[in-house]
Amino acid sequence: MQIKLLFLSMLLFFPLLGASAEQALEQLHAFLDRARTLRADFKQVAFDENGNAVQTSYGVFTLQRPGRFRWDYEKPFVQQIVSNSDKVWFYDADLEQVTVRKLDESIGSTPALLLSGKVSLEENFSIERQGRDGDLLWIRLLPRDQQSSFKYILIGMDHGVLAGMELSDNFGQLTRIYFSNVRTNVQIDPAQFEFIAPEGTDIFQE
Repeated sequence: MQIKLLFLSMLLFFPLLGASAEQALEQLHAFLDRARTLRADFKQVAFDENGNAVQTSYGVFTLQRPGRFRWDYEKPFVQQIVSNSDKVWFYDADLEQVTVRKLDESIGSTPALLLSGKVSLEENFSIERQGRDGDLLWIRLLPRDQQSSFKYILIGMDHGVLAGMELSDNFGQLTRIYFSNVRTNVQIDPAQFEFIAPEGTDIFQE
């Protein structure tokens, strides 16, 4: 299902320079410590193994720590990824299908769950401080699990606020996500993280 690929391959790349590297990790830790909830608009660009942009998507990302997150893809296709700390639902409106999976360690090291506070940075990743590119400070996360489906994650911080991410997977695909209008510690209804399939939707349990 297309939405699974979008979920497992989330995320931003720029040439990385070597100054103020320690600040990036400090900013990320501080951001994760203080942001109990988050809502942001996002633009996601997926690239194929030849570096060609194959799809650009737009939507809203919502987070409530610990362990709850929601990606609402609004354009060009309506898709949703919803997690409530126990399960994750992948919903494709055009296909009228939803896949339900247990939120286990195989998904647990992915970027969305990393931001949700369910995954320890130091326990799950080797951290390389990448430095500054323009206004953004960057760090690179390399998964310690050799069975991970991706090679690395880049996280960019802009004056202490999450600004972008990039993921490179083991299939040669690259995904970049650009965040904007980031709002933290906003009031969020916990019911947003409970998915109810529309009538007529085919449901697959994995």
